[in-house]
Amino acid sequence: MNVLVLNCGSSSVKFQIVATDKARIAKDADRLLAKGLIERVGSLALITFSAEGRAVYKDEAPLKDARAAIDRIARWIVSEEAGIPGVRSMADIHAVGHRVVHGGERFKTSMAIDDKVIAGIEDCVELAPLHNPANLKGIRAARELFGRGVPQIAVFDTAFHATMPETSYLYGIPYQLYRRHKIRRYGFHGTSHRYVSYRYRTMLGLPKEKVDIITLHLGNGCSACAIKKGDSVNTSMGFTPLEGLLMGTRSGDLDPSILEYLALKEGMSLSEIDSMLNKQSGLLGLSGLTGDMRDLLEEEAESQDRRAHLAIEIFCARVRRYIGGYFAEMGGAEALVFTGGIGENSPEIRRRICAGLECLGLSVDSRKNDSLKGTLGAFSKPSSKLKAYVIPTDEELLIARDAYRVVSGIPLPR
Repeated sequence: MNVLVLNCGSSSVKFQIVATDKARIAKDADRLLAKGLIERVGSLALITFSAEGRAVYKDEAPLKDARAAIDRIARWIVSEEAGIPGVRSMADIHAVGHRVVHGGERFKTSMAIDDKVIAGIEDCVELAPLHNPANLKGIRAARELFGRGVPQIAVFDTAFHATMPETSYLYGIPYQLYRRHKIRRYGFHGTSHRYVSYRYRTMLGLPKEKVDIITLHLGNGCSACAIKKGDSVNTSMGFTPLEGLLMGTRSGDLDPSILEYLALKEGMSLSEIDSMLNKQSGLLGLSGLTGDMRDLLEEEAESQDRRAHLAIEIFCARVRRYIGGYFAEMGGAEALVFTGGIGENSPEIRRRICAGLECLGLSVDSRKNDSLKGTLGAFSKPSSKLKAYVIPTDEELLIARDAYRVVSGIPLPR
């Protein structure tokens, strides 16, 4: 089955075409046929596509919305220029898998999309006003372009965290606010945490019940997840993706009374404060330079910039704090798993995060750590009680597999 995976943002559309089926999944032999990204949707869009065995295709074109972007993707897919193996017409796309950020309490697993599911995603818009509307645009555009005969499947970022107990997801606010408005911790990056948990257990040949790990998705957005017996039991992001770890431009945890204080002292509206906490804080706000960890490490090394160093140290300290908290909450863990752009590609940040975790039984092999950049492997010493791994995430592969399973009526694994 050829599955088109779509990830629609407010101004971008990412896609992959993955060939998958029961036999391929069993052998871990899914085939990436093509992938691409359209940026700056709504103006002069930047287009980057690539197909297996072909040169990268780049272009610019005015694309006013997600419908136009997905139409552009569809036309390229069936073009001779693309030359995608096994895809000669739209009929060779057998299903479309959509990343949907927020499923609320309603959607606890991946679902075939029908009008009721769309209505349910719409109901979650107020919980994810920046993400779910863009996801819905992609779903509607794909249904229009491919027709109702091509199955569409929604894979929810929040679904993996549906196993969290009340002790993890409830806030210390009046309970009726949860009952009336569903104010609670939902967690995000669930597709990534679920994938690396799966990859960890298959790599070591473990049953799900033996997976007690802490996963760290570190990129521009960052989250930690406590996984016990293969299930998410706690995660750092909360009601929105703002809570938790320090991120590229998001503040992460802070005292809520700061909001009122800023409103009084700076005359800022709640909307302005929310924008500042999401877009002008984190690594960017602390350093005053950039939210990109690569640039901060370079700046720190070249000019010994104090604020760049401070931002990096606070970032790493926050991660350690969550590791320690989850380790205690879980009664111990077998391994730390690093993923995401920073987690996979920055040996220096992994080194700094792991420094001081000897008290948890972690002993790092520096050479192994330095050798792992975007590749899978362990970087703890053989004698280390707490293991440490880098496992590159592949959310699109998981979405494609879920789409195949839903269409084929195969039970979804957790």
